[in-house]
Amino acid sequence: MTFTSFSRALLLAAFSAACVAPVHAESFASSASSAGSASSASISDSISGSSDSSGGDNKVAAGDYRVIDIAQAPARPDALRLTLRAVAGGPQQQFFLDLPARALAERGVNKGELVRVKERVYGYEFAYADNQRPFFLALQDDWQRELGSRKVTI
Repeated sequence: MTFTSFSRALLLAAFSAACVAPVHAESFASSASSAGSASSASISDSISGSSDSSGGDNKVAAGDYRVIDIAQAPARPDALRLTLRAVAGGPQQQFFLDLPARALAERGVNKGELVRVKERVYGYEFAYADNQRPFFLALQDDWQRELGSRKVTI
């Protein structure tokens, strides 16, 4: 494992630990692993442009977004689709966020609520605007690949 891979794994473990209740040491690894998979996914699997977007640029930018709609994600029974619109922008700054329903199990989001998006080196962090607590990470595809579970062989 390279230093970069190690630091990415450490970052995800730290985020996962922050998203779950305190656990005993012997169950930390499995809890962090399951929380990490529920709380993160690749950008390409999570973020898509809205059909209402004007222009060809559906890029996500840091800032506050209002939840316009909450629906079942297409062809993914275990996922939700949030339609988010930039508070400082208009319909051209709108996108879909598909995330596992488990990511919002502890506290959901409601239509009209604000979500804060922060750009990070690994992708995007989605947090509740009122308390800044992250609930989902959209990871760059290379980060997601490196952090995926792999069978250990000797």
